[in-house]
Order: sequence, then C-alpha cells, then structure tokens
Amino acid sequence: MNNIFANAPLMSALLGLLIAQFLKPFVYIKLEKGFNAKLWHSTGGMPSSHTASTVALAASAGIKSGLASVDFAVAVVLAVVVMYDAMGIRAAAGKQAKIINDWSKFFAEFFSQDQFSEEHLKTMLGHSFNQVLWGFVLGIAVGAFTSYILIP
Repeated sequence: MNNIFANAPLMSALLGLLIAQFLKPFVYIKLEKGFNAKLWHSTGGMPSSHTASTVALAASAGIKSGLASVDFAVAVVLAVVVMYDAMGIRAAAGKQAKIINDWSKFFAEFFSQDQFSEEHLKTMLGHSFNQVLWGFVLGIAVGAFTSYILIP
C-alpha cells in the first residue's frame, strides 16, 4: 500500500486549506483592526480556503502528472467551479441572508417576542474577487512548494 502522505496533489490541497484557514484571523486584524478567532473554522473571509485548496490540487496535479493529463484537467474544472460558486452563488446567498436578518430584526422589534423571535442567518458565505484571487495565489504557491520541495 502506498503512503498517502506521499501524494503531493492531496497533501497540497490539504495544506492549502489549512494555511488559508490559519491566515484568515490575521488578515482580518490587518483589514478590520480586530481579531476574530471564529474565522479559523468559518467559511468566507480572506483568503478563500476553498480556492486555495482546489488551486493547490490543480497546480500539484499539473506539476506531477503534466498539463495534458486527465488529473490536471479534472482538478482545473473543479477549481473553476469552486471559484465561480464562491463569488457567485454563495456570495448571493450571503447577501440574501443579510436582508433576511434585517427583516427579522425589524419584525422582532415590531411584534412582541412571544409572537416572533429574531433569528440570525450566517451572512459571510461567499467571497469577493480579491479573496478568491488571494486564494488562487496561495494555492499556486502551496501546490508548487509541496510538489517541488516537500514531496519532489
């Protein structure tokens, strides 16, 4: 049985995800002037961990299997779908959640608490272009580092 830890594309994807999640609270400090530990296990934020993970997978697959390989093609298609989803569908769902939360707050104030209870939906679901871009850059770096240095 082969050693799973010698699988550079898989290790690249996992490392890209972990590094991006680790960086989120520290980037938040720089951008928002505060620390938010919840970002270590949350969706959304800078950089996109989903993008970093799938792009690291694609970069490593391209390095290890070649740019004409099926492995690389599948990984690139997956990465494109993930990035599109993060900037489009999930971002729109986050905007809708914000509007629902605003209406929920309004109704909670308008009606007594016995008739209506305010509920909060998560609004940070998707990503901006810059968050996805930095996830992409991180993914390329992690995929190359893992494939050339960690698991040559």
